[in-house]
Amino acid sequence: MPPSRQARASARAGAVAVLTALAGALLPAGAAHAEDRTVQGGRLDWGIKSSFQSYVTGPIAQGSSTLQGGAATVGGSQFRFHSAKGSYDPDSGAFSAGFSGGVHFLGHKKGGSYELDLTISRPTVKISGGSGTLYADMVSKEKGTGKVTSNAQVPLATLGMSGINMKGGSGPIALNNLPATLTSQGAKAFAGYYAAGTELDRVTLSTDLTAKSGSDKPSKKPSPKSSPKSSESEKSGKTKTKAGRIEDAAVDWGVRRTFREYVTGSIAKGEWKLTAGAEDGGALFRFPQGEGTYDKKKQTLDADFAGAVRFTGEHGLDLALSKVAVEVKDGKGTLFAAVDSKGGKGDKGGKGDKGVSLKKASLITFEAGAKELKPKDGLVSLTEVPSKLTADGAKAFGGMYKAGSDMDPLSLAVALDADAKLPALPDLGSSASPTPQAKKADPKTENTASDTSDSSSPAVPIGIGAVVAVLLAAAVTFGVVRKKRAATGATGSDS
Repeated sequence: MPPSRQARASARAGAVAVLTALAGALLPAGAAHAEDRTVQGGRLDWGIKSSFQSYVTGPIAQGSSTLQGGAATVGGSQFRFHSAKGSYDPDSGAFSAGFSGGVHFLGHKKGGSYELDLTISRPTVKISGGSGTLYADMVSKEKGTGKVTSNAQVPLATLGMSGINMKGGSGPIALNNLPATLTSQGAKAFAGYYAAGTELDRVTLSTDLTAKSGSDKPSKKPSPKSSPKSSESEKSGKTKTKAGRIEDAAVDWGVRRTFREYVTGSIAKGEWKLTAGAEDGGALFRFPQGEGTYDKKKQTLDADFAGAVRFTGEHGLDLALSKVAVEVKDGKGTLFAAVDSKGGKGDKGGKGDKGVSLKKASLITFEAGAKELKPKDGLVSLTEVPSKLTADGAKAFGGMYKAGSDMDPLSLAVALDADAKLPALPDLGSSASPTPQAKKADPKTENTASDTSDSSSPAVPIGIGAVVAVLLAAAVTFGVVRKKRAATGATGSDS
């Protein structure tokens, strides 16, 4: 090879070596292949179809919707599904997240049944190759024929993923206002109320990510479950406790769904705050650290719980519930609480009174027969049993609701030995908020994932992008120099 060509080849090789070394020094270790992640915790907010909700509860269908499995409501017309579980591949952007909870719609009552009967539960979002699909379990009564069908994980809606880069994420994943379109399979499972291609409500979701090793699991708030009772349990180790004694217990109750919606809605414009160890599960409040006694033979239960919740808002809304207790006797259960109310209007906009203060008011009653109170693996549990407002409860709510009104279902878990574990609360993810604020969609960004670490962008971090820009600039500069040298040497210096 002529000396001049050899010199240029050496220069090119040197430049490539410099660029390669620069890339190796600046790009983070492991950037070539990111570790697969596990989706653990998060929520999906979806109204399914707002006009369908209005139809169900309107003057024609005269129906209702009921939440199941810990599902909640958020904003004016969205349902919140919880406890995401799934997987995520940062290299390909493949994402799968299944959520818990469901919604049961009923309408057009005739006799003892309903012509409209539809349940949508366990929504799952799967994204791969730039396309997304929302699946769900569907139980429906076909319009016209009344035939009931049940199908698991029906591909219910296609999701618009235009402009979204799912690759490279390391923190929580947030996808906002994804367009949703009813599929042909979804139209069939929807009992024939809508045709394929119908636009459904947009979908918003947020999920936490953890490494498969679990080493970078998002930090959670420390459990407030620290009491003399728990210390005694640690001392006794796995020794069974004295007969009749409750080792631990928790009661879950959301008060009333429409009341919570009223509190955070456009009229009261309020909020709720939890204190003394109470926890928010989205559609319910958990009152933990239960202490008391249980008699298996007599089928009786007497327990006191920690925690308090206070609702405040405009129009004089100020209601606090604390010192929660549960008593069960003769197959009937009662939930008591200390009440401090300053009055206000209820969810129907009625006029409240001047308030009331009660030390131990019997708020609701519920069924708790021998079958329900039978221990299993050291745990006595009631799951989402219906509850009714008592006369004292009506007084506690200042006349907002009449005695006998349906209140939110109640769940109760009582551990009779140190090894029994209470059911986990719905996992809404690390960025969940008990009082979310609705945001207007920005037409420029509503279909794109956020690119900030706090809002869980799956996009490549800006630092790596800057490095790539430097490398590209260096490559361009090298190319220009090479062209100039080639031009000046074209007269025959290479011959």
